[in-house]
Amino acid sequence: MSTTGYGYYRTTIFLAMFVGYTLYYFNRKTFSFVMPSVMQEIELDKDDLGMITSSQSLAYAISKFISGVLSDQISARWLFSTGLFMVGGINVVFSWSSTVAAFSGLWFLNGLGQGLGWPPCGRVLRKWFEPSQFGTWWAVLSCSMNLAGSLGPIIATLMAHSYSWRTTLSISGLSCMVVSFFCLLLIRNEPRDVGLPNVEAGGAKKNKAGSISNESTLKEFLLSPYLWLLSAGYLVVFGVKTACTDWGQLFLIQDKGQTTLIGSSYMSALEVGGLLGSLAAGYFSDRAVAKQGMQSHGNPRHFILILMMAGMSISMYLFRTTVSPDSPTAWILALGVAFGFSSYGPIALFGVIANESAPSNYCGTSHAIVSLMANRRPSLILKASFPVGGFLSGLPFSTIAKYHGWEMAFWIAEITCAAVTVGFFLLRNIRSKMGHVPKKAD
Repeated sequence: MSTTGYGYYRTTIFLAMFVGYTLYYFNRKTFSFVMPSVMQEIELDKDDLGMITSSQSLAYAISKFISGVLSDQISARWLFSTGLFMVGGINVVFSWSSTVAAFSGLWFLNGLGQGLGWPPCGRVLRKWFEPSQFGTWWAVLSCSMNLAGSLGPIIATLMAHSYSWRTTLSISGLSCMVVSFFCLLLIRNEPRDVGLPNVEAGGAKKNKAGSISNESTLKEFLLSPYLWLLSAGYLVVFGVKTACTDWGQLFLIQDKGQTTLIGSSYMSALEVGGLLGSLAAGYFSDRAVAKQGMQSHGNPRHFILILMMAGMSISMYLFRTTVSPDSPTAWILALGVAFGFSSYGPIALFGVIANESAPSNYCGTSHAIVSLMANRRPSLILKASFPVGGFLSGLPFSTIAKYHGWEMAFWIAEITCAAVTVGFFLLRNIRSKMGHVPKKAD
């Protein structure tokens, strides 16, 4: 009876989170999806577009960090559902607006709502699923982003052409608001809420006799070099991926002479590849963990992680140098699949590793810090300091493109990714257990 109970609730809760987060991501990217249509109606230059997308990224980083730190103190189902409702309502209001100031302000609020989505998902996954399958289920759930990203550009482009970009945003926003109520009804924070034994982070059911503590002090946790190595790696991967998803379509249209349909099809192909990459990263890294076991030095998931990061640099190089107005559509789509496969896999793995490598009392904080630092990067190009890296993939990236061209902007992203991949390879055997490690385990 216990097994039946777990199976039913795991399926129901996972499907609710999957559908909910698909809508989260679709409504995070709606402006990027309909950007060409918006530019036909409203005069916007690259700086305006960068400011709008950067305002969302800045708010998203702040909100996700706070949500991650507080995720153990707040009901996951309420946090997730409230954020989804908020995002939907803001998208509807966005469709009524027409000025850069209004767009930027509303997209900032959209980012605040977006940050409430993933931390509750991570918490629920840890509570409901066995740790030996944690990477796989994390990856499957992250595929909701790829589903929205692959279907989103095509659906949004077709709707914008048939109706308008305003109608597209209104319908997507209302869908969010409706689904948020179903998520509130279906999601449960942990097995104990429905009378089932909780699953511990260590993989065993709760035991009155107790088990070896996996807790550390905040100082021990924050002084772990591995925490900051993960942050640096995730910083680059997330920043490069965001730049390519936000600006890849315009790069194809404006620099490579491709049509709007080819541009949106490339974005869809990228997300399809991302879906496959996330699944592959989770599955094969879980097999590596099962085969090698968790060690204090060198996480078994590192091999898959480094391989995919190298794939990002190679696919970006080919995208930048081989695409021309005469390039076959199949080749452009193949490059989209390749980049999506090699970029979304590491994004899934960084989140999994940050959670499983942290002390049990700082798992949420670990993912919050790594996620925040993933959106953090100093801008040498602008000789200024920005607190959010996803923010830098917006305005600074578009500024480089404005003054030096898309070719230069994508070349900088490509070289940065390659350099960090080499650095991560050299440090692959660093101590990967954060916080206090008993001498016997070390």
